[in-house]
Amino acid sequence: MPGKIAKILCIVGARPNFMKIAPIMRVFERHSDRIKATLLHTGQHYDAAMKKSFFDQLHIPEPDIDLGVGSGSHAVQTAEIMLRFEPVLDELQPTAVLVLGDVNSTISCALVAVKKGIPVIHVEAGLRSYDRGMPEEVNRVLTDQISDLLFTTERSAEANLLREGISADRIHFVGNVMIDTLRYNLDRAVEPMNLFSKAGEAIDLPAFEAGYGLVTLHRPSNVDNPVNLKTLLTELKAISERLPVAFPVHPRTAQRVKEFGLEAMLDSPRILQLPPQGYLEMLGLMKQARLVLTDSGGIQEETTALGVPCITLRENTERPITVDEGTNTIVGIDPQKIRACFDDVLANGGKRGRVPEYWDGCAAERIAEVVIQWSQGQISEAAEVE
Repeated sequence: MPGKIAKILCIVGARPNFMKIAPIMRVFERHSDRIKATLLHTGQHYDAAMKKSFFDQLHIPEPDIDLGVGSGSHAVQTAEIMLRFEPVLDELQPTAVLVLGDVNSTISCALVAVKKGIPVIHVEAGLRSYDRGMPEEVNRVLTDQISDLLFTTERSAEANLLREGISADRIHFVGNVMIDTLRYNLDRAVEPMNLFSKAGEAIDLPAFEAGYGLVTLHRPSNVDNPVNLKTLLTELKAISERLPVAFPVHPRTAQRVKEFGLEAMLDSPRILQLPPQGYLEMLGLMKQARLVLTDSGGIQEETTALGVPCITLRENTERPITVDEGTNTIVGIDPQKIRACFDDVLANGGKRGRVPEYWDGCAAERIAEVVIQWSQGQISEAAEVE
């Protein structure tokens, strides 16, 4: 039954999802004669001001549905999303549910959908850290197993999925929608000096103008352990003595720094503590940084796309292409490895990589093409059953 419109229910729940859904919603709108996209926000990311900032900056339409779930343990949050999502599915009866990445909203909504016989589309499928201690890894593996369409960002992801018994005809290598968003917004990035100058005499402004590093820390394994957090802040303080650093402090990290009595380690005119930043502000900070130190997954990809050296403060990565082809180096929290990598950046400019295949700003368009073709088959099958 060609020409019928597919009803795709798109799920977002946390900050990483926002950057991924923006290009998809934009492209789906261009194909409105074939796709009717409904946007649902679970409310997993419950900072209303930050959510509004991201939606406004990325030109994401206001969600059609907001479940307002809020915070909680993994079990509580997952269960609450499922409870609130089920009536929505019963009412809308979409052709498919589209989920992104690996947050709790991803697996929660995918589980409800598959139990009700509604196909699941997973964007950013097949990424693996092989660390089941990461909640995100569990979410990734389970979501992939119950998805009907799996869109991958790099070739190694397909190999992971095939090893796990997922048939090749469900897997589509389309590229990275995060990079679609980055390329689309690059000219709109906020100038970092605007942020630095507002700090006034609190920072060594001439030093920042000459070059700076960017730091982000939020993973529980790094910030919830007082020994690990102190180790990382010690290295941050040492690095700042040679290169000033901007540090947008995640609320969880700020809480732990205070709880563990480590505030004095950040008291320096060469360490600029910032509140959580909007997308365009972070893009500007990354774009002009000499290096980035992070435990984020998405920032590993963004720095590779920008050609900025990235030192990843984790023992593994689910994004190996950023190491194999990009600018990323995995160092964990080993002080010697951190300093060796930092020394290389100062002396030689750091690791130089290349932009991976299909990280060209067109991933969302490829996704739309596959979804349109696939959904027409789903609609035809449904019509035959009726």
